[in-house]
Amino acid sequence: MTIALPGPLVLAGIGKMGSALLSGLLEKGLDPAQVFVQDPAPTPAMSDQLARQGIAVSALVETLPAAPSVILAAVKPQVMDAVFPPLAQLAGPDTLILSIAAGRTIESFARHLPPGAAVIRSMPNTPAAIGRGITVCVANAAVTAEQRELAETLLSSVGEVTWLDDEALLDAVTAVSGSGPAYLFLLTQYLAEAGEAAGLPPELAQHLARSTMTGSAELMSQSDLTPWRLRENVTSPGGTTAAALDVLMAADGLGPLLAKAVAAAAARGRALSN
Repeated sequence: MTIALPGPLVLAGIGKMGSALLSGLLEKGLDPAQVFVQDPAPTPAMSDQLARQGIAVSALVETLPAAPSVILAAVKPQVMDAVFPPLAQLAGPDTLILSIAAGRTIESFARHLPPGAAVIRSMPNTPAAIGRGITVCVANAAVTAEQRELAETLLSSVGEVTWLDDEALLDAVTAVSGSGPAYLFLLTQYLAEAGEAAGLPPELAQHLARSTMTGSAELMSQSDLTPWRLRENVTSPGGTTAAALDVLMAADGLGPLLAKAVAAAAARGRALSN
């Protein structure tokens, strides 16, 4: 698959998610000459990489050879109100606004744009960096079938894409899949620390925890069984796993704690939209 755009792609923000998306797009054949990056302070390594790829980068994109096909907003939600209005001035009548900022509503972009502007709000996650992400999207009524297909083409360069009709659900999506990798990384660290506390050398505890998590995730990815069934398959009645699960599945165990964490993340997403 080669990605061909009728006009430039403006990428606002070249942080971890922005750079992951750009890498995926270039690997899928997007012409670097079509990409314009807006970022006031890219890292030296990123600046060198963009220069080698022939990608223009500046603190403020003010002029383009043509109206952009896509403006991809990949800056932190807290600075979006400062960054987006100048970008909105670049948009033409056929420009697609594609946001990956948590908590920023479609309306928060549309109010800076002419009536009828096409806006898609999406939430990817960090496994996009290795092409294994999942992105959930919501489009406003102005998005055409062609623009929806374009957004899916762009975002599928870093993993799976799925769609919702109800924008209100994106805060919960963010709390589960957007923030979810952090939960797994934290659980891995805690498992390693528990191994150390049980007497394992630190390096071995880290290796065992990390390999167990990555291997189990890949097993789940390749299996048709539910996570619940996979968990049952490794749990012998009265065995060591059952003893551990008696703690994790207690009334005050991991389930209620994770539900509380997801609720907190979703609430924070709603607060960012206000």
